[in-house]
Amino acid sequence: MQVRRLAAWAALPLAVTLGLSACGKSGGSDTGSTNPNGVVSVGIAEPKHLIPTNTSETSGSQVLAALFAPLVDFDEANKPYEVAAQEISTTDNKTWTIKLKDGWTFHNGEPVTADSYINAWNYGAYAPNAQDNNYFFDKVEGYAALNPADAKTTPTATTLSGLKKVDDKTFTVTLNAPFSEFKSLLGYTAFYPLPKAAWESDTASPLVLKKDFEQAPVGNGPFKIKGNWNHDSGIEVEKYDAFAGTKPTIGGANFKIYQNDAAEYADLQANNLDVIKQIPTDSLPTVQGDLGDRYQTSPASTLQVLAFPTFDPRFSKAEVRKAISMAIDREEIVNKVFQGSQRAAYSFVSPVVAGYRDKTCGAACEFNPTEAKQMYTAAGGPKSLNITYNADGGHQAWVDATCNQLKTNLGVDCVGTPEPKFADLLTKAKAKKDIGMFRMGWSMDYPSMENYLGPLYSTNGSSNYYGYSNPTFDNLLKEGSAAATQDEAIKKYQAAEDLLAQDLPVLPLRFGQNSFGHSTKVKDVSLDLFSRVDLNKIQYVG
Repeated sequence: MQVRRLAAWAALPLAVTLGLSACGKSGGSDTGSTNPNGVVSVGIAEPKHLIPTNTSETSGSQVLAALFAPLVDFDEANKPYEVAAQEISTTDNKTWTIKLKDGWTFHNGEPVTADSYINAWNYGAYAPNAQDNNYFFDKVEGYAALNPADAKTTPTATTLSGLKKVDDKTFTVTLNAPFSEFKSLLGYTAFYPLPKAAWESDTASPLVLKKDFEQAPVGNGPFKIKGNWNHDSGIEVEKYDAFAGTKPTIGGANFKIYQNDAAEYADLQANNLDVIKQIPTDSLPTVQGDLGDRYQTSPASTLQVLAFPTFDPRFSKAEVRKAISMAIDREEIVNKVFQGSQRAAYSFVSPVVAGYRDKTCGAACEFNPTEAKQMYTAAGGPKSLNITYNADGGHQAWVDATCNQLKTNLGVDCVGTPEPKFADLLTKAKAKKDIGMFRMGWSMDYPSMENYLGPLYSTNGSSNYYGYSNPTFDNLLKEGSAAATQDEAIKKYQAAEDLLAQDLPVLPLRFGQNSFGHSTKVKDVSLDLFSRVDLNKIQYVG
């Protein structure tokens, strides 16, 4: 789950944790005069969606970060600061007042108003709209009325009772319970606004989104879409001259969509692509020689996991899942497949967030092939396994290595099963298709332990593709969210994480870092903790 969210790519480790420094100059070459009208090309995978409340993966988020401006962003200390908001205030952490800045418009000239946010959020929270980010509105008062326990039941309301318009530039948000980190939550993609032009009628209830709106989304950000989303090929954006925020230093961006990371890397080497956000695993041994100081690393928030469909009888026993975990030598894969450039993960949250503890997975994640085989046999584990992964993310090498370990250590058959695109994998996982075990990657939406736990593992979590449900876990998250201080919240979140170590709906594998490269035509290239290229900093030198 701003990228935050589900990550399509294989990720490399956190530089600050490993003691690694960036390769070469942190901003790239300083030579050459800049061209403010230059268009920068960035490699991505095919997005699943381009509607803010329905975009929960990194490629779509990268595009939306160009088209939309958030209410808040984050400084170097991971503290939120206002962007489109003038002020966000509260006296009790339950009722929040949001005042918008004057002079902000959508790309079609419409003013950004309180209704722009209220309408978009109501649409995202209304269960029949089946938005992937619906879960993120569950803290707002009235959510339950829009999301009945029986999915076949028609909701008793179409709007969140906790959203109240004060005037055109002010609205209030009342939560079900106090949540001290709500301001940070507002930096997530789901909380972008939408213009009147998005709706069949902006006075209807429930609101109906125009069928083709996401083919050419109209946002409030520094760039506007040029033409339409060209599926499986690319998405172009150009600078929005009337943007009221910080102006970008380039004229536009071309998000080039790749199904194959080797082809993407070849385009970068040929100067046909300006930024690759993740160096392919197979190219790690030669990347320094290939790119020199155009290869860089920076901290990221990514966590790679191996997920189980816990609703599948083959994987319903925690003992089977634990045995598979203990049969995987994480360190060997990190050293042999990733050339020692990743960090093995033994916890369920990233080291970049407050409250992280090392080795919370305990014995379940320690390599112990003898005990693993005994436990697997006793639990009646399946004789054949498969790991589904997305072919557009550079995962085959580590999936094959993992399967080889499982063959050797458990005495089972194991194969990797590629899906062409990450969006395809997510669609099948959500529909509970038979895909066996599957790889998942998570990059935080906002800097909090809660963001690594709630969306992924709560019963109604937006990215809980494994069917995991533990009422005690859910209650601990609620108690943490309602805590008066961060320290009190962290204690509850850590207790919830301890339950994951017992239940193991997923196996933590590796912590990531940004490992990226750029062409000779750009400089000042940087990726944030959410693995997004910062299009406000990058410069085009041609």
